[in-house]
Amino acid sequence: MSIKNITVLGSGVMGHGIAQVSAMSGYNVVLRDIEQQFLDKAMEKIKWSLEKLVTKQKITLAESDAIFARITTKVDLKEAVKDADMVIEAVPEIMDLKMKVYAELDKVADSNVIFASNTSTLPITEIANTTSRPDKFVGIHFFNPPQLMKLVEVIPGQKTDPQIVQATVDYVRSVKKEPVICKRDVPGFIVNRLFIPMVHEACWLKQRQNLTLEQIDSAVKFRMGFPMGIFELADFTGMDVIHKATIELHLRDKKVIFPHPEIERLYNEKKLGQKSGEGFYKYSDEKYERVQLDEGLASKCNPIQLVANIVNNAAWLVTNKASDIEEIEKAAQLGLGLKKPIFETAREFGMKNIVSELAELAKKHGQFYEPDPLLVSMQ
Repeated sequence: MSIKNITVLGSGVMGHGIAQVSAMSGYNVVLRDIEQQFLDKAMEKIKWSLEKLVTKQKITLAESDAIFARITTKVDLKEAVKDADMVIEAVPEIMDLKMKVYAELDKVADSNVIFASNTSTLPITEIANTTSRPDKFVGIHFFNPPQLMKLVEVIPGQKTDPQIVQATVDYVRSVKKEPVICKRDVPGFIVNRLFIPMVHEACWLKQRQNLTLEQIDSAVKFRMGFPMGIFELADFTGMDVIHKATIELHLRDKKVIFPHPEIERLYNEKKLGQKSGEGFYKYSDEKYERVQLDEGLASKCNPIQLVANIVNNAAWLVTNKASDIEEIEKAAQLGLGLKKPIFETAREFGMKNIVSELAELAKKHGQFYEPDPLLVSMQ
């Protein structure tokens, strides 16, 4: 199955990033959006990004020009997919919008074209079943920004042909990214199943133990091997993204997430994190400044509840045959920037301690916390 021509639908941050990395690896790319002004803006951003690579001597000026020339823009959908081998859809994470796009796309695309949805939480099978080709439909979750992030989750739907999965994995490798296959179309796939529930769990920990944001974040950074604190990471990601993902996850599986009202409150108050100047923390208008975290603050917080949360969700993925420990660790390292494996951190805290922490929390706060059978067997 040879893929030479890629059409990317949606020219936002994800769309133009995917278009750029594809063109950099020699693909002919058509970038499509509903208005030419959006496309012009996206092409300016791609040009700027390529110029930076030239300045840093990562590519030559001639290479930059050749890459840029491989991307064409189109507003007409039929025109945009005329020669496509694969269509990567990167429109906003709104189910109705995606379904509307696929209804139009299905009518105009050749029956052999692979449909790949760049979604971080929406159910692949559900979207695939709205098309006439669920066997040629796959999830492809690039991380933000696609130019820099190495990880791409590949998610087959229930009817996806294994050959399509393989062709998608080959494409991901060809654009110099690391694919991780989420073998089942489960809520949150791999990375968001670990990350989003942990943000809520950190809010519960803060409330239950009356800790400060900085104490929890320091413990997450210095004792759990995260590149930054969990609240810091949430602000970096954006409360709009987290809130939307929370709704999707909770809708599909009550066991994956125990929503804390704080996320919805921040979202409703438009405190979206760095992008709005305030989220959990406040940010000045100048350049991004890191929150001051240290080991002294870390000693004030025992993050076992957070370790238990992330490892319990990781164990769920294994038990439910969505992934295995090795792939989960690879995804966490590349997608969340973890400096040490989740299960290694869990062993440092003691599996017995973690299971009893979860059992205790389940007694107080309900079955959400029940330990996964895999963790129970690892004691």
